[in-house]
Amino acid sequence: MTTQTQRLAPNRTAALALLALTAGTTLALLPIPTTLAQNTSDANQLAADNLPIRKITLYRSGVASFERGGLIDGTAQIQLRFNADQVNDILKSMVVLDLSGKGRIDGISYASKEPLSRRLASFGVDIADEPTLATLLSRLRGAVASIDVGDRKLRGTILGGEKREEAPANAQQKVSKPYLNLVTDSGIESVDLTAISRVRIEDPELNAELMKALAALAEHRADRSRTVDVNVTGEGARNIVVAYVQEAPVWKTSYRLVLPDAPTSRSSKPGSMTVQGWAIVENTTDEDWRDVRLSLVSGRPVSFTMDLYEPLYLPRPEIPVPTIPGVMPRTYAGGVDQYKDSADAANASIRDRSAARSKLATGGFAGAAPAAPAAEAAPAFDLAYAISADDMAGYGAAAQARGVEAGEIFQFELTTPVNVERQRSAMLPILNSSISGRRVSIFSPNDNSQHPMRGVEITNTSDVQLMPGPISVYDSGVYAGDAQIGHVPVGDKRLLAYSVDLDITATLENSYTSRLQKVRFVKGVCEITNQREQTVKYSFTSKDKSHPRTIIVEHPRATNWDLIEPKSPLERTDTLYRFEVPLDAGAAAPLAVIQRITDASTIAITSIDSETMLSYAKQTNVSKAVLDAFREVQARQARVLDNRRAVAALEQERQTITNDQSRIRQNMNGIDRTTDLYKRYVTTLGTQENRLEEISTQVSILNQQHTQLQNDLEQYVANLNVE
Repeated sequence: MTTQTQRLAPNRTAALALLALTAGTTLALLPIPTTLAQNTSDANQLAADNLPIRKITLYRSGVASFERGGLIDGTAQIQLRFNADQVNDILKSMVVLDLSGKGRIDGISYASKEPLSRRLASFGVDIADEPTLATLLSRLRGAVASIDVGDRKLRGTILGGEKREEAPANAQQKVSKPYLNLVTDSGIESVDLTAISRVRIEDPELNAELMKALAALAEHRADRSRTVDVNVTGEGARNIVVAYVQEAPVWKTSYRLVLPDAPTSRSSKPGSMTVQGWAIVENTTDEDWRDVRLSLVSGRPVSFTMDLYEPLYLPRPEIPVPTIPGVMPRTYAGGVDQYKDSADAANASIRDRSAARSKLATGGFAGAAPAAPAAEAAPAFDLAYAISADDMAGYGAAAQARGVEAGEIFQFELTTPVNVERQRSAMLPILNSSISGRRVSIFSPNDNSQHPMRGVEITNTSDVQLMPGPISVYDSGVYAGDAQIGHVPVGDKRLLAYSVDLDITATLENSYTSRLQKVRFVKGVCEITNQREQTVKYSFTSKDKSHPRTIIVEHPRATNWDLIEPKSPLERTDTLYRFEVPLDAGAAAPLAVIQRITDASTIAITSIDSETMLSYAKQTNVSKAVLDAFREVQARQARVLDNRRAVAALEQERQTITNDQSRIRQNMNGIDRTTDLYKRYVTTLGTQENRLEEISTQVSILNQQHTQLQNDLEQYVANLNVE
């Protein structure tokens, strides 16, 4: 499109004619007046060329907002072309404005997109499902066709197809082979479709339908461009704006961090550094961006796709044709009258709609690089001249953007128009500002390295937010390494690491201790309090005898553990502490980090034996009350155990007597009842029976005693609370 030199009218208080096509809104296309086609002049046909892209807003969520604007004279039809896959976004988001208030928006028209399967099904030959030859010929039943089978040429009417199970030569398993049945002058011929070399449809109209279906397939595959027509009606020159959102690459950021040359920059105190930011944008459209106002938004608005372009057809139920059955005699049962009142109410409400315009808050320009000092005569350039940090900071590309707060989002607005050719990309300077920072070395034990990382601690003292992106660090004008940064709001602090500090060696030693602190009895359980302590000793040694270091140690932060040493960290995150260790040139410096936690565990008092309690007493000062209570528990447990032992002994004696009685009775069966031995057996059995009765009595008494002893023990333990 040609560039429109006239700017859009800044006063937008005039009445706006607005047409918004948004997701979820029914699209009502107004018919184009017949006078439009009759009165459209050549100038109005060129209106599309006079509506170039004026403003683009790129987002980090994969979309971009385009705004076209220009001067339209009279009634016109503005033709805009888009890729086919962009039409859904256009239908979802397009807004058309007539800023003069002198005309109206008649509507937006575009070619409908019939579903390919539905379009193919409308032809005389349906190839929507990519049919096989057998399936295609079966759909042509009744058509006349000529078929070549080897040397034979057959001509007839297609009757239908079938499959037959046949075993190929020297094969044991049958396979399914398709056959075509053809009605010829000599009868019905069955033709093996695997042997057919050519099929010709004799009906010209049917053959033409097949070719049309194939042409529709090719057209659908090749046609990737769509035209959207914006129809406006009015008199005189008017400012028209068309805005829409479509898919676009995410804009990216790239930074250069320039460290100063001064030797004092090695100190641990914050100094001034220079950060230069570039925005990387891609024009993947088929249209050049000429004199475009570009905005880069850091926010990520919700964006989705919805197929609004393709017509949507819903399946409808098939209802049988109502018929009147023959009248049959009926009988009726008696009933009770029942009346039911019903009323339907419909409420309609009209909501007022108002359009609100948001104004961008004025933001300050990012610090521009100072201009080079004027000279009477330019000296000859020395090719061996080394670029210094001052050169990079003082003569770098000046920022061409300003930071702007728009509602709750932050964005960069390019202060000069941008030119990016189609299918080209560009790097645009958006930031050149000094920030506060200091050199540090960063050591993290999770890196499993014996050297810390060279880095910087920066504070965003500029007036813009820093977007996520890579940072190339230049030290004294020389490339020093790469770093990566996340989103940094104004005033926030970040650490950046860009290379390994080989001049510093780090060692660490881990130790772990656990100490018993207290033992007490609480409601039947023994509560044991332990204190665990973890100590990590760092040692840093410098081989650099010229420059001191400030080392930032990132120490893992244990959950629920207290920090004992050092008393307070430099800063903390959810997962680690940061400590600062000053290291003189060529010297060594230690750091000890101690974390401690106190926790308690419980076990049943009755499960503790004397050896365990003795071990507790050796580890900590167990109180006399706890020891006395433990002895009482042990004594009560001993009485319970003695009771059980006595019962066990009686049961053993009973079993012995029972076994002996079985032996005596077996012997008595084999001797005469009048012998002395038999009489002695009888006497022994009587004595044993008396003892068995005594044992039963004693066991009963002991069981009663056990119940009492056990209850006393449990009650004593349950009420035990001593420290």
